[in-house]
Amino acid sequence: MNGAVRAVVLDIEGTTTPIAFVYGTLFPYARRHLRAFLDAQGSVSDFQDLLDRLRKEQATDREAPADASVPEYVEWLMDRDRKSTALKELQGLIWDNGYRTGELKGDVFPDVAPALERWNNRGVGVGIFSSGSVLAQQLLFRHSSAGDLERWLRWHFDTTTGPKTARDSYERIAGVIGSPADAVLFVSDVVAELDAARDAGMQTALSLRAGNAAVPDAHGHRAVRSFDELS
Repeated sequence: MNGAVRAVVLDIEGTTTPIAFVYGTLFPYARRHLRAFLDAQGSVSDFQDLLDRLRKEQATDREAPADASVPEYVEWLMDRDRKSTALKELQGLIWDNGYRTGELKGDVFPDVAPALERWNNRGVGVGIFSSGSVLAQQLLFRHSSAGDLERWLRWHFDTTTGPKTARDSYERIAGVIGSPADAVLFVSDVVAELDAARDAGMQTALSLRAGNAAVPDAHGHRAVRSFDELS
């Protein structure tokens, strides 16, 4: 790292958590339980806002099937791995049931828990920036395979902060953290995200985990295979 780090911000998929868990467990679980979950909500008033946002999104999406029902539209979004804020919120609500019943347990790499504790003990705050909703993030770390890791996390950022490939998103994150951008380290397996964070002034590290897609060019970002390499 180039200088003193006051905060570390982590991506989830391919950084703290195996990609296989996201695509092989979480996404299929949400799809299997989607229609039953929607039926169970009935006319719950608090849930209507989410449904209305999905309908408005569908109406303005030129690629979306115009005559699809809400479940059909959500499945269409899932099939394309769209970074829809409403979809991510809905998935988080479905996963909440799975974590509560014990059907789901958040998978994290072995070095994650020790690193989170180590950084906190050194006074370095840790946050998450993921396309998954804040609720989905909290559930994964609270019910992780390494125990409750949510206690080590100070901040959560999702698509309401902005796109993960936009410089402005990282500027906003630095503002919320209350630290100069160059004192924040962002770790991700996606070079485009790291480029945006670096443009905002942050330090960066490219996560090279088992199961991640090959990265032919790190674009000058430091590459690490474990958080143990981040002193």
